[in-house]
Amino acid sequence: MSVSVQQEDFDIAAEMARLTAGDADIGAVVSFTGLVRGTGGLTAMELEHYPGMTEKALEEIEAEARARWPLSAVRIIHRHGRLATGDNIVLVLTASRHRQAAFEAAEFVMDFLKTKAPFWKKEEGPEGANWVDARDSDDAATERWG
Repeated sequence: MSVSVQQEDFDIAAEMARLTAGDADIGAVVSFTGLVRGTGGLTAMELEHYPGMTEKALEEIEAEARARWPLSAVRIIHRHGRLATGDNIVLVLTASRHRQAAFEAAEFVMDFLKTKAPFWKKEEGPEGANWVDARDSDDAATERWG
């Protein structure tokens, strides 16, 4: 399966090996790993989602990336649950015959994950817990894809 929403951590090297196994035409793999930042005293983050709806949204993002670029493979993993600073949140792998398609597709997928994937984030820190609002900069990044 190319899309997973899971609580458990992921192994980047193992995911990349599975993605490229048996495909000698792949010339580039781009990897993006998102981590929980400790900015402003953040100690943890809680990610909530609607099972089924979230996976469907991620599958639609993947399908759009495949429609726009000649991709050999895509892997998207997004975690949910309580994550501490430094923990992995998201992994995006895009593979193509050529690097430009892999880079652009990975950037596209991340931009759309930030704005179109139904996740709700609550940050925990010294002042307590608060829900994270959508950012205008994330919307602007998505809009550039037309």
